[in-house]
Amino acid sequence: MSDHVFLLSPARCDGERARVLLNPEATFDLAVRLRSRDGITLGEAFSFLSGLYFRGKLAYSREFGLTERNGLVITTDRGLLSADERVRRADLVAFSRVDIVGADPRFVKPLCRSAEWLRASLDDEACVVLLGSIATAKYVGPLLEVFGDRLLFPTDFVGRGDMSRGGLLLRCVRAQRELAYERVAGAVRRGKRPAKLERMK
Repeated sequence: MSDHVFLLSPARCDGERARVLLNPEATFDLAVRLRSRDGITLGEAFSFLSGLYFRGKLAYSREFGLTERNGLVITTDRGLLSADERVRRADLVAFSRVDIVGADPRFVKPLCRSAEWLRASLDDEACVVLLGSIATAKYVGPLLEVFGDRLLFPTDFVGRGDMSRGGLLLRCVRAQRELAYERVAGAVRRGKRPAKLERMK
């Protein structure tokens, strides 16, 4: 178990899979439970919306993260939330209304508040690992302001697309092999596409 806290980038709440999940007439189990009083967990919701990529991030963070913080999810308007947080249909609709690309204050301010709280609660040795894209500033900018050199990312993410990252993370969980990390500050954020992953048996 490493002394890292993992931050998971969010799933899109305004795409085709979101329209399926949010359809008020949908009859499959997850959609029905989402509309219920108890709702579903954020991890369940984003695993459906993002598929392989988020499932890989969630499994990896739970396998290798600190036991008391085994995966905090970046949201569009509520900062960092536990993957076990319960959400309902109205929550996902609210998430879909905030654009995180243009540094919308509704996204940046809650994220910075949550990140500052997290930084204050960490031991001196603990680092924060972003399981998400570092190619753009949408997450990296606010998080670097708060964590500085303590913000890391998996080196093997460079050059990979979302599906490849998700597959890589699931393979690491199966093999009980944690990836190597490096600082986001000063890192090469784009690179040559690596070789395709071997097919999982």
